[in-house]
Parts: sequence; structure tokens; C-alpha cells
Amino acid sequence: MDIAVVLFPRLTALDAVGPYETLQRLPDTTVTFVGHQRGEVRTENGYLGLTVDKTFDEVVAPDAVIVPGGIGVLDLLEDKVLLDWLRSVHATSRFTTSVCTGSLLLAAAGLLPGLEATTHWAFMDKLTEFGAVPASTRVVEHLEQRTITAAGVSSGIDMALRLAELLTDQVTAQAMQLMVEYDPQPPFDAGSVVKAGPLVTARAKELFQEKD
Repeated sequence: MDIAVVLFPRLTALDAVGPYETLQRLPDTTVTFVGHQRGEVRTENGYLGLTVDKTFDEVVAPDAVIVPGGIGVLDLLEDKVLLDWLRSVHATSRFTTSVCTGSLLLAAAGLLPGLEATTHWAFMDKLTEFGAVPASTRVVEHLEQRTITAAGVSSGIDMALRLAELLTDQVTAQAMQLMVEYDPQPPFDAGSVVKAGPLVTARAKELFQEKD
């Protein structure tokens, strides 16, 4: 089984690495990082480098596709090479998925027409520009259309576990969860806009602007 994870400049690291860390443990599975050209890309703050192993034209029929998010997505919403590749591989993939703002790329490629989809809370409105319907759910799946979208960053692990179940079986997916000891017990309950409240949300927006 071949799983392709898209890389691009200024992506969010955990969007790609979280699902990778889960899915690379599946039996008889290869995870390949794909992008416009081989070599290193830097994450959104520039501190971390990830390596593209193969170009888009070298990966033509993966079983599953994962598109991470990050501020770099905004530079790719009209990128013909990437969008054409997504359309092409989705025609034969078992599932095409996204994490965070990666769903904007799925929508821009025309893979989410009229479908509910999720993304990072700060970019929900942008989904409508590409014909998708924003949903404030952590993971949104459309099994008939073979798409799964996950909300911001950490939800990519949730999505990957669900994808593992769909690609194999529930017991194997649960074994993946145990292997990475994914048992979240955060010190705060501020992981959504509703739970965080206006003060924390305002501070988060300030921090976004400082990092951009």
C-alpha cells in the first residue's frame, strides 16, 4: 500500500508528520513525501526542514493521499501542477484526505463540490470560495466520494487513525493508536473556538499575525 504525503514550502509540520507517524506503522505500507521538486522544504516558521522524496510526476497512483495545511497553502490555490495532480490521483486513490487548510487545496481542485468539509477555524469561510460547505466537525468523511478532511493540526492524527481503519481494520487501527500511545489529556480545554472563548481566540489571532 502506497500513501503519498504532499509537501510544500511553509506547511505546518504536524499536519504531515502526525499522519505519517501513525500510518507508516501499517503493515506492508510505504509513505512517500511528494512535491514539486525533490529536496528540502521549510515549514511555515522556517525552523524545520522536511524532504520531498519524489516529484508529483513520479507518483501517479497512490492508494491514499494526505494534503497538509499551513500558510503556504495560500500560494498554491491556483497552482496548476498540484491541482491537476490531485485530480489525477484522486481518480484512482482509495482515499484523498487533508489536514487543516489542506482542505482548501482539495476544494480548489474540485474534489469537494457541495460537500461538507472542515479546516482550521481561522479559514472556514475560505472553503465556500471553492464550493465546499464549512463544517465545524473535527473530522468530516464522505466515503462514497472517498474524501476525508480534518480540522486544525492535531486532528490529523485522528484522521489518520480513521484512515488506518478504512485501509485495514479497526483492531489494526487501534494497535496503531497504542503504538504511538495517542491518549490525549491536555492541560487545558481550549482546543476549539467555542471552548476557548473570546479572550483566548483574540490572543490566538494576534499570535497568527506575529508569525505570518
